[in-house]
Amino acid sequence: MSGRTIKRILSPFEQFVHSESTGGVTLIFASIIAFAWANSPWAPWYLDLREIKFGIGLGGWSLEKPLLLWVNDGLMAFFFYLVGLEIKREVLVGELSEPRDATLAVVAAVGGMAVPASIYAAINWGGDGISGWGVPMATDIAFALGMMALLGDRVPLALKVFLTALAIVDDLGAVLIIALFYTSEISVPSLLVAAGALVLAFLYGRLGGRNLKVLAFIGLVVWFFVLQSGVHATVAGVLVALATPIRRKISPKNLRSELRAGLDQGEFEEVEVKVANLERVLGDAQSPLHRLEHLMHPWVAFLILPIFALFNAGVALGDWAGVTGPVTLGVLLGLLLGKPLGVLGFSWLATKTGIGSLPDGVGWREMTGAGLLAGIGFTMSLFVGGLAFDGGGMLESAKLGILAASVISAILGLVVLSRRPPEGRGSRR
Repeated sequence: MSGRTIKRILSPFEQFVHSESTGGVTLIFASIIAFAWANSPWAPWYLDLREIKFGIGLGGWSLEKPLLLWVNDGLMAFFFYLVGLEIKREVLVGELSEPRDATLAVVAAVGGMAVPASIYAAINWGGDGISGWGVPMATDIAFALGMMALLGDRVPLALKVFLTALAIVDDLGAVLIIALFYTSEISVPSLLVAAGALVLAFLYGRLGGRNLKVLAFIGLVVWFFVLQSGVHATVAGVLVALATPIRRKISPKNLRSELRAGLDQGEFEEVEVKVANLERVLGDAQSPLHRLEHLMHPWVAFLILPIFALFNAGVALGDWAGVTGPVTLGVLLGLLLGKPLGVLGFSWLATKTGIGSLPDGVGWREMTGAGLLAGIGFTMSLFVGGLAFDGGGMLESAKLGILAASVISAILGLVVLSRRPPEGRGSRR
């Protein structure tokens, strides 16, 4: 077995890009269905579906919420858990593990958050909509990579890596904003219990614990008590992810010899035994973090995010006054103009000061395309919008800005990147 094959087994980046790209297509279809449903004669059914009460209980205790909140507070915790896994992997062993390689993505992400927020705040300063300043700060990685996938080999792998790293730093910023600025009153006892369970998860991982069921149970406890504490429950997903062990039972250095030994066993040994041994070795070569990433990606990409889009992307166009309102305008300009300006401007500063450099094979045309695709806010923007406005007309105005900016950014990004010749054919600019 070659070193390249082993590297592909140990590194989930290719699977990650493929899953996010194909999942983005599913997300698009779910969003179209939600938008069409909300503007159809059956729109009341759409609104009623989101408000259906659903509860769980045990003895005298019960927890009851509308389906919309079960999706946003419950299912989305799995999405944020996956985001946390990706952040930890990238920081420890991925594209953000080398400071020099990570600098450009980090600086670009900071610019891509600061400039859109500033544009939104300038437009809504002193108004009721100022609380939505965090809405245009996020990039939807599934949509962005999905758009890149449409162009095939016209997009260099280095650009996909850059955009992925940028979006992951962007997600981390969004999580911090949710925790610090979109949190209600704090219940200290519940927060202490959640913190205790989180410490237990860290200790379990440090002592070599690898049982996914144990990690899942501890994660459920953390989620529940974070929910009860007043901090948004999805933050629990990221915290539990950071406690998930990344240490492998068998090192990459020993993997090749173990696999060769398994394949070179005696010719009279049963094939089933050989296969079982190889499965054990490959299982030991993956940490709990990598195993959970592979396990959760399809569920998040093809089920959880489409359900979230179905419940949140439905915005009625009956009231066109929102189109020119400050909330819609702030979100629209923040994503459509602020994102590419922030990403490109801060990237240019990083290269000029020498703290960062453009990825190999990537020029400013490709960076412009990536900056435009970063303006696809969608999932995280919709999520932050729900926290910032808690329903009502302003939320609908924010949704309209998010959808319009995401569509226009996607089209412009595709146009810019489509002008690049495929890899190996002609100039790279």
